[in-house]
Amino acid sequence: MSNGSGTSDGDRKAFVADSARAFAQRRIGKRAFLRRLTTAGIGLSGFATALLGGSRPPSARTIGTPALANGEASPEMTKWLREVGSRHKGSKIRFVSEPTPPTVVASLLARNEFTAHTGIEVDFEIVPLEQVLHKAAADARDKAGAYDLYYLDQSWTALFAGDTVDPRETYDRKKDLALPDFDWGDFSPPLLQGNSTYTDRLIGIPFDIPIFILMYRKDLLDKHRVKVPTTMAEYMAAVKALDAAERGNGIHGTTGQLKAGHYALNCDWTAWLWANGGSVFGRDELFAGGDEAGMRGLAYMLELAKHMPPAANGWTWDGEGQSIRQGNAAMVISWGELFPAFDGKESKVVGLMEAARPPVETALRAPEDAGFGEVPHIGHQGGSSICLSKHSKNPDAAWIFMQWVCSKDIAARSAVLGSGAAAVRSSTYRDARVLAAAKVGEGTTRHFPATEWTLQNAMGSEPKLPAWVEISNDIVPTELGQLLSGAQASPAQCMATIKERVDRLVAPLRKR
Repeated sequence: MSNGSGTSDGDRKAFVADSARAFAQRRIGKRAFLRRLTTAGIGLSGFATALLGGSRPPSARTIGTPALANGEASPEMTKWLREVGSRHKGSKIRFVSEPTPPTVVASLLARNEFTAHTGIEVDFEIVPLEQVLHKAAADARDKAGAYDLYYLDQSWTALFAGDTVDPRETYDRKKDLALPDFDWGDFSPPLLQGNSTYTDRLIGIPFDIPIFILMYRKDLLDKHRVKVPTTMAEYMAAVKALDAAERGNGIHGTTGQLKAGHYALNCDWTAWLWANGGSVFGRDELFAGGDEAGMRGLAYMLELAKHMPPAANGWTWDGEGQSIRQGNAAMVISWGELFPAFDGKESKVVGLMEAARPPVETALRAPEDAGFGEVPHIGHQGGSSICLSKHSKNPDAAWIFMQWVCSKDIAARSAVLGSGAAAVRSSTYRDARVLAAAKVGEGTTRHFPATEWTLQNAMGSEPKLPAWVEISNDIVPTELGQLLSGAQASPAQCMATIKERVDRLVAPLRKR
């Protein structure tokens, strides 16, 4: 099967749905599943792909401080739900999603607030990501309307663009259902464009956004009079200084997620690649990781690896976060979702960690000089959207719920209850409940200023092409793993091997 002419959209969705179901039932392996997706002309973002059969960073699997997030909805929200939502009393809507922090929080709040005031019942079907894809693709293929709302990975926008409703157009068109002060300008423009837009049309609303920030041991920086780094050169110097001073105490300068063959290694590599002026693809849509800037980024990563615990070569984000919590590393640039766990019950660094905006890149390649929609920046992200199905049997009820769950109030409460997972709305970062949680303790939001700045100013986005699944989860981390283990001859040879494999894979997809 191919994505070329002669393959109907229905056939394509059927193939995707069947493949996802086969993987969910473990009748095929992960690699076979990803290759089927590539054959069908779609992919997954690297972050989403890593969740197949796996898990999110540790803190995103916990619930934060209910006392700060619970309580009654605002009088304005309650009035709107009662007046507008109650028109659809007795309706039932269904939302299929993976267990993201916003989804889990929404499921906790919906019954006592949304359903209580509207009479609209919400059925949350929270399943592993591969089952989300299977159920959404099958529903869209059959135009069945079994689900009113979909959770969609950012790389699925092309597949589902024809099956979703433009939420901004719906807001303007259905003024009688519009939530006052929904405020579209409150969403980060890079998020709206990078996660929820297909060919200049919104297919959903941003819902979830893991992203890289800088996290460091303030006590160690103060002890050794090392300032918080603001440039890539300063970051490297700080890592080396802290490593030299604390290695004898079992504390390394930094840590990493360098497991061979795992997407986590691809994440670290792209951050250093982008931060040194490189990109995965060039303007010609061929692999560019081995050019001068790319080699500079690779050299930076290899130098950092010398100052990590040796076991980092076998870690994903779980091991990386654990090394910080156990007090074995001084600083890291990685997923902000890790940060709340540093203040958790089992952490040895409670109150010692701080967060900051990542260092300014040494150089930065413009998106137009990269390829396949890649946006180079140090703040590697992996986001998703909530989308209203065009085939919904209760579209108005579902639209009312979608506005509620994406409202300023619920977004802020999700940020607190969701154990510090990054927020998609700007107002969330100034909400009193979020600010109250910015203290040492479980569910802390102390890292939110760094997260917000990074979202607005340094958000890096992966290339968007079906082959990215195989590139980011197999080719790049496998070859880099060989280099880190010493099995690959040299950095130049490693990049040459990756280029050969990647260029062969993307040849049919190039437009230039």
